[in-house]
Amino acid sequence: MSFDGLFSRAMTKELARELKGGRINKIHQPFKNEIIIIVRANGKNHKLLLSAHPSYARVQLTNESHDNPSEPPMFCMLLRKHLEGFFLEDIHQVDLDRIIIFEVKGRNEIGDTSYKQLIVEIMGRHSNITLVDKSRNMILDSIKHVSFAVNSHRALLPGQEYILPPKQDKFNPFEANESEVLRRIDFNSGKIDKQLVTAFAGISPLFAKEVLFHAGLANRSTIPKTFLSLIQEVHHHQKKPAITMNGMKESFYLFPLEHLQGESREFQSLSEMLDRFYFGKAERDRVKQQANDLERFIINEKEKNEKKINKLYTTLKEAENADIHQLYGELITANIYAIQKGMKEIEVVNYYDENGATISISLEPQKTPSENAQRYFIKYQKAKNAIDIVKEQIELAKEELSYFETLLQQVETASPKDIEEIREELIEGGYIREKQKRKNKKTQNTKPSLDHYTSSDGVEIIVGKNNKQNDYLTNKLAGRDEIWLHTKDIPGSHVVIRSKNPSEDTILEAASLAAYFSKARNSSSVPVDFTQIRHVKKPSGAKPGFVIYDNQQTVYVTPDEETVLALKNK
Repeated sequence: MSFDGLFSRAMTKELARELKGGRINKIHQPFKNEIIIIVRANGKNHKLLLSAHPSYARVQLTNESHDNPSEPPMFCMLLRKHLEGFFLEDIHQVDLDRIIIFEVKGRNEIGDTSYKQLIVEIMGRHSNITLVDKSRNMILDSIKHVSFAVNSHRALLPGQEYILPPKQDKFNPFEANESEVLRRIDFNSGKIDKQLVTAFAGISPLFAKEVLFHAGLANRSTIPKTFLSLIQEVHHHQKKPAITMNGMKESFYLFPLEHLQGESREFQSLSEMLDRFYFGKAERDRVKQQANDLERFIINEKEKNEKKINKLYTTLKEAENADIHQLYGELITANIYAIQKGMKEIEVVNYYDENGATISISLEPQKTPSENAQRYFIKYQKAKNAIDIVKEQIELAKEELSYFETLLQQVETASPKDIEEIREELIEGGYIREKQKRKNKKTQNTKPSLDHYTSSDGVEIIVGKNNKQNDYLTNKLAGRDEIWLHTKDIPGSHVVIRSKNPSEDTILEAASLAAYFSKARNSSSVPVDFTQIRHVKKPSGAKPGFVIYDNQQTVYVTPDEETVLALKNK
C-alpha cells in the first residue's frame, strides 16, 4: 500500500502549499468515481484530482487532460452548487489516517457565510468523497452511498451526520522514541514488519519492509534506530519521492524503496510522480470494464476467421488434387469395354506411368461405365472451378482477420472515448447491432477526437488510435506534404507530423509514438515506415483505417512510456 498515512500527510502538505487560500473556479466529474476541481491559487490555475476509484484512489494535483461528459452527474452538479466560487481555507489530515479534509468557505445563495468540508477517504474499494455542511456536520452527498446495512458504524447518505471511520489504537510514530518502539515489538514472535504496521499509525507494509532492509540484522538495537531514522527523514522531507521498478512491477513512495532492489526514478513532487505512475492505468481499467463485451466479440471474430482460413486451405489442398479425377475419367473411358454395370471397382493400367503401373478406381455399381467416367469429369471441373473461389475466400478471410487483429490492438491502447468510436465502426460495418438510442440523446459531434503531442522541436504530432480517427487524420486533416508514419507490417496507429520538413529528432519521436500505439508496444527495435501523405492511398472499398503507401523510409525505435508522457505534457 503506497498511499499510506505517511504519504497522505506529505500529500496534504504539498496540496496546502499550492492551494491554500485559492478560489474554486470549476468542478468536473469526468468519471464515475473521480472529481476534478480547478483552483486558482498563487497566480495560476491548478487541477486537483480527487479519486475514489476502488483500485487507484488518491488525491493529487494533475496535468493530465480528461474529457468531461456532456451532462454532468448529479454529484458534480451538487458540488458546483455548494463549492464553485468558494475559497479553500485549509487542507488537513485526520491524525495519520488516509483521510484528507478540504475546509471551504464562501457565501451561499442568500449571501450568508457558509462553511463546507470536502472529505476524501482513501481506503481501497471503500474509498469515498463526501461533501459535509460543517455548521450542522450533515452530509449533503457522497460520491458513493453507503447505508447502515453495509456499514453498521455509520452511513454515508444525504442528511446523515458525518462520522469518521472508527479510530485504530495505534501510536503516532512522530512521537515515538527507542523505548516506545521496543515496547511495541515482540522479537520472539517474528514478522517484525507486520508488528510495525499493527503498532504505529500511518505505517504501510512498504515502509515496514524498508525498515527491515535498512536495519540489516533485525534486533533490539538496529530496528528502533532504523525505524526512527526513516521517520525523521519523512518528517523533514529529506528524500525525493520515487517510483521503484521491481521486474515488471512499479511501486511509488515518499523515497526510493531500496528493499525492492530495482531501479528508482525520483520526482520533484508527489503529484508529478503520481501522474507518471498512474499514466494510463486507471484509464485502461475503465476501458476494460467498458469494452469487455466488445473485446470478447472481436476475439471471437478473430478466432472464427482463423478457423475459416484453416478450413479453406484444407479445401484448397483437396481442390488442387483435381487432376486425379480427370485421370480416373480418362482411364475409365479408355477401358470402357472392360467395365460392366454393377462393378464396384476396376484395376487398369495407368498409361501415364512410365513403368506401366496399375491403378484401382472405385465405381458406383448403379451407374453405367459412361456415367462413371462422366462422374469423375464433373468432379474434376468442380474442383478446378473451386480453386479460384477458395483462393478468393482465403484472401477475404485474411483481410477480416487482419481487420480484427487491428481492432484488438486498438482496444488495448484505447481511451474510453476511443471505445465508443470502435463500437460505432462495428455498427456501421454491420458486425453488431446498435442498441436502442435514448430519446433525449443529443446528436454527437461526428468529427473523431485525436491525441495531440508536441515534439522537442515544438512541432505538433497527431495520433489516431482507432480506424475512424485514422481515416479522418490521414484522408481529411493532414496536408499532402506532411509526414505520415505507421509501424511496418504491424497493426497500429496512424501518426502525422504537422510539418513538411521535420527534424530527425521529431521523426524519431513520432516513430516512438507510432510504435507505442501499436501491437509492438512491448517490443524493442520496432520498424516504423514514414512517407509524405501524398504517397498514402486508401483503396476503393477498403476496410476503415486501411491504406497502402510507397516512397517510404524506415526507422527503428524502442517504444518508451517516458517519451510518450513527455511529448504529451509538452
